[in-house]
Amino acid sequence: MKKIVIIGAGAMGSAFAVPCADNSNQVFLVGSFLEDKLIQEIKSLNNFHPVLKSQLPENIKVLKFSEFDNKLKENIDLLVVGVSSKGIQWIGDEISKFYKNTIDILLLTKGLAVIDDKFETLAEKLNKILIKNGLKNSKISAVGGPCLANGLVNRINSSVVLANENLDIVKNIGKMISTKYYSTEYSNDLIGVEVCAATKNIYSMLIGASEGLSSNSLDNQIKNKYYLNTAASLAYKSVSEMKILTKKLNGKAETAYGLSGLGDLYVSSAGGRNSKMGYYLGQGHLFKEAKEKFMKDITVEGADLAFEIGPKILQEFDKKEFPLLISVIESIYNNKKLEICW
Repeated sequence: MKKIVIIGAGAMGSAFAVPCADNSNQVFLVGSFLEDKLIQEIKSLNNFHPVLKSQLPENIKVLKFSEFDNKLKENIDLLVVGVSSKGIQWIGDEISKFYKNTIDILLLTKGLAVIDDKFETLAEKLNKILIKNGLKNSKISAVGGPCLANGLVNRINSSVVLANENLDIVKNIGKMISTKYYSTEYSNDLIGVEVCAATKNIYSMLIGASEGLSSNSLDNQIKNKYYLNTAASLAYKSVSEMKILTKKLNGKAETAYGLSGLGDLYVSSAGGRNSKMGYYLGQGHLFKEAKEKFMKDITVEGADLAFEIGPKILQEFDKKEFPLLISVIESIYNNKKLEICW
């Protein structure tokens, strides 16, 4: 039995706890400092998760961050980070307070950052925070792939890829968390997996917009019936761009065709928050209007990423090379109508 601590009780962090618990581990689900109300509700409902609307296994111990005491911080075999991309600085600072030696960290959070005018993955960002705080030997791995939280919590057959430059590290993690319904593959392309896992959120918005983008002249009834031609074309072109982008950011181009690229793009565009926002953009709504009117209190990861990396991409990237990526970023960052050139 291994001791696994998951920090972040949102949808994915909580869903990820299920295969960990089913694999006979000792599992602690710890809310961030912003999730006290959620943790209290889960406790009061006997481990029923109100966001996922699903029952978590009874052997998952649910805690507020204030209850994550020194005793629980000892002898952790795997620390899983499931906070939002905006919480990476916070969790890096917190980890540094109770660890001064090496620790295995698995990053569920997906995103890219611009630090010192350079693109960096969240694994790189977290590692820099830890090093700055004196923790120099942390082993950070990332997970990517077509795995929606609601499917995972209900034990739907799912596959993910665990990434670390040292394959032995992720293979050991895989032994802890793999089940009959949650299978793991392994990659030493940590950068590529993270780049694909992050940028697929932007491209899935584009595919979500495919109905609206399918014609400028036909009526909505026709477009609603036959837009899949457009969706398929945009999916192909999106993966092609992801391949070029991954290589440009020092990952392996072929990773774009794997679980964290093509696989994750498929499931994200088929349903999810990014695809939903894309639908509104495709219908002609401006981003700010759509966010306020339809998705006011809902996190749209692709939009957050567009604001994070958009200025650098718009300044440095050639639209002839990345027409889809830049079109979506322009739509969100500059709050303009989404248009693409066919």
